[in-house]
Amino acid sequence: MQQLITADQVLPGPAGQRIEDGAVLVDGDTITAVGPRAEVEPQADDARHRTAVGGTVLPGLVNAHVHLSWDAGFGMLDRYRAADDAELLLGIAGRAQQALRAGVTTLRDLGDRDGLVLRVRDAIDRGDLVGPRLLGSGPPLTPPRGHCWFFGGEVSGIEEIRDRIRGNAALGADVIKVMASGGEMTPDSPPTWQSQFSPEDLALVVKEAHAAGIPVAAHAHGTEAIAAAATAGVDTIEHCSWQGAENSGSELRDEVAREIAARGIAVCHAYPPDWRTFQRIVVGEERSQAALDRIRWMDEHGIRFVPGTDGGLPTSVFDDYVGALSYYVDAVGWSPARVIDMATSGAARALGLDRVGRLAPGYAADLLVVDGDPLADVTALHQQRLVLARGRAATPETAVG
Repeated sequence: MQQLITADQVLPGPAGQRIEDGAVLVDGDTITAVGPRAEVEPQADDARHRTAVGGTVLPGLVNAHVHLSWDAGFGMLDRYRAADDAELLLGIAGRAQQALRAGVTTLRDLGDRDGLVLRVRDAIDRGDLVGPRLLGSGPPLTPPRGHCWFFGGEVSGIEEIRDRIRGNAALGADVIKVMASGGEMTPDSPPTWQSQFSPEDLALVVKEAHAAGIPVAAHAHGTEAIAAAATAGVDTIEHCSWQGAENSGSELRDEVAREIAARGIAVCHAYPPDWRTFQRIVVGEERSQAALDRIRWMDEHGIRFVPGTDGGLPTSVFDDYVGALSYYVDAVGWSPARVIDMATSGAARALGLDRVGRLAPGYAADLLVVDGDPLADVTALHQQRLVLARGRAATPETAVG
């Protein structure tokens, strides 16, 4: 079925491109034409017309760091551990659809039990469910009783590392996740600044994963873990908060930042949608300012960023991705155009996706229609009128006439 979507403007991506009185023509799950309405409309034979007066069409958003197994409520870890697979599968599917209705057409899940997210991904790919494009890691690699051990990815030694990577590959993992440092939310595990794997182990993870054609995402808070992950050649570094030993504050190293930039490694800061409350109640003014300083320092070194939310953690909900994007505009000070690019074409490049993140012929029909102009006010992204995932509408059919 053909669909012709017209609006006051089309933002095809990357940043800087804008088509006034634009149109996007979709045939099935693929975009076939993008341009001024006067040029595209004659190509639409029996297309269903969807017109968004006062609206904007842009690529669907990409959230690069979530945990769909968690429900974003306090006590989520206890509920996760008590749930059986059937309950988790329903929750994963439901939360993925929440994100889709909020304009997120691609999600990267970085840790679940036994690859359950991959089973939901496959159901969406088959057309059994309407949902976003899912990428999943399966159980992350972590040492015995290390950060997020309860996902089932505990490893010790070279052979277990190799076996786990092969096992995740057999599950169909799109990415290998390794917990290079500790984390805050796993009881009795190493602290966030402490490295959990040696540089040699991380190099082995990257070698084995890349040999299987799978990228590597490294959770790394501590500066030593960040340095080791960069040298190993991971594809993305999650959090990247540059914590010194004994959590003594930031330990920024110019030579490591330069290496991250030179290797093209993307950093996913993973900040929550309600970042203002998070800063005020959880982090505090001093640590919030330190986080901003780190982002600006990394930006000055040419490090590229990919946005994510760590969705599933308490208050990090799945239906307010725009709240997380507003952090980069309102707190960091970047333009809405840059942030939209980061959450669409930039994120697609960072995740190795070649048919999403832009509106162009041959690209997947993953797109978002909103009221207003998100280039002037990024929160306009929250005024969704239509979301298409593979050409299928995820919003009410009456949203766009």
